[in-house]
Amino acid sequence: MRDEKTPPVELSVRTKEFAQRIIRLFCSLPKTTLAKVLGKQVLRSGTSVGANYREAKRSRSKSEFIAKIGDCLKELDETSYWVELLVESGLVNPSKLMVLHDECDQLIAISTTITKRTKERVAS
Repeated sequence: MRDEKTPPVELSVRTKEFAQRIIRLFCSLPKTTLAKVLGKQVLRSGTSVGANYREAKRSRSKSEFIAKIGDCLKELDETSYWVELLVESGLVNPSKLMVLHDECDQLIAISTTITKRTKERVAS
């Protein structure tokens, strides 16, 4: 958690750092079939968040922006699901994924707020 004097990290940087954490998680998983299956899923969804956000920033319209942020939300929610399964399956110690899961939740909250505010601006 940051204090009020610390400026917020640019969301494109934050989503890229999130992807890098996901990559490190994937690389640290055991080499079992189950870990490979779940790992590839979390790798795909977790690394696509930043790519979708970059696309959103380059959107040509508000509706395209809202759609791309919606894609970010879908991928974040899916990532959260795969992280939960990694923990619940016993492949990863819950304490090792607590920070990553918290960051995922924060990015979901940020993306939800962005979507709501953009929709409000479009409606007015």
